Amino acid sequence: MSELRDQVVFVTGAAHGQGRATALAFAREGAHVAAFDVGRPLAYPGYAMGSSDELHALAAECEALGVRCLPFVGDVRDDAAITAAVEATVGALGRIDVLFNNAGICAYGLAHELTEDAWDAMLDINLKGAWLVARRVIPVMIAQRRGVIVNNSSIAGLRGMGRLSHYAASKWGLTGLTKSWAIELAPHGIRVNAVHPTGVNTPMNDGLAALEGTTPQAIAERSAGNLLPVPWIEPEDVARAVLYLASDAARYVTGSSLVLDAGLLTR
Repeated sequence: MSELRDQVVFVTGAAHGQGRATALAFAREGAHVAAFDVGRPLAYPGYAMGSSDELHALAAECEALGVRCLPFVGDVRDDAAITAAVEATVGALGRIDVLFNNAGICAYGLAHELTEDAWDAMLDINLKGAWLVARRVIPVMIAQRRGVIVNNSSIAGLRGMGRLSHYAASKWGLTGLTKSWAIELAPHGIRVNAVHPTGVNTPMNDGLAALEGTTPQAIAERSAGNLLPVPWIEPEDVARAVLYLASDAARYVTGSSLVLDAGLLTR
């Protein structure tokens, strides 16, 4: 995808998992990366987040591929940190061509047993955080008269899921944002789409299993969700989907949901 060479991609939740895989996929195509991650533990959901060490290791790996990578430690709930990162990215790299709104958390809990703090953390990180980041990036793209936004939703953004009502609410919200932003931004040459993965082989997958006192494999076998005989997909599968949506091959794709569910929604 030669058209991605020298473009600039801003990735949230970049330190590990899907964010890291996507940052590296763009770097291999010759794109420069702004990598934003909280880089510290959070009280909720209680499993490990990406670390600042992982974030800086990502930067080194991208630079070894011959591109620039700017690491930013910050919370997507912190508008000042987001604003500073966006301004620094434009100051150093001149533009932002692609935003991958990837930062997110997941945790189990029955709706009537969730605490207000748990509900607020889920919605603030997964949904409000995506909006906070986008509202700082969108003016940059409008000024350029072009750009691509990809929101990382989930199959839970297309169906209900037991013990995940707050997670599903946040991901359905992202689906709504995707379609609404596509309408608002099309006149400015900006495309907006969402990806909807099934379970992905990431540290989040491991963290959720640990909170349940089991293994990712056991959870996959218990849910029996995917139609294809795989327990989950890989972060690189998501990365390739984001690359496609950012590329000229998808130049007329906007307001769409790209489902990477191994057939789960068909079962």
